[in-house]
Amino acid sequence: MKQTAVQWYAERLYDLEMAYNQGVIKTNTYIKGKREAVEQAKEMEKEQIENAHNEGYGSGYMDDAKSPEHYYNETYGGNK
Repeated sequence: MKQTAVQWYAERLYDLEMAYNQGVIKTNTYIKGKREAVEQAKEMEKEQIENAHNEGYGSGYMDDAKSPEHYYNETYGGNK
């Protein structure tokens, strides 16, 4: 079963916190890792939304269906 973006982020954040608390990584690496994890989770969420949109509306029977990217940008404000 695939992970959701939220599940992935929660696991990544846990791993980072464990590594930081155990002294495996320093503060700057921890902060950078958190920032990167947020951006990656956003990209994963966007991809999941686009995939769901394609599965639900992209089968070609709706001529007026919005593209997944248009739907995402309209609904979630693009790359914010």
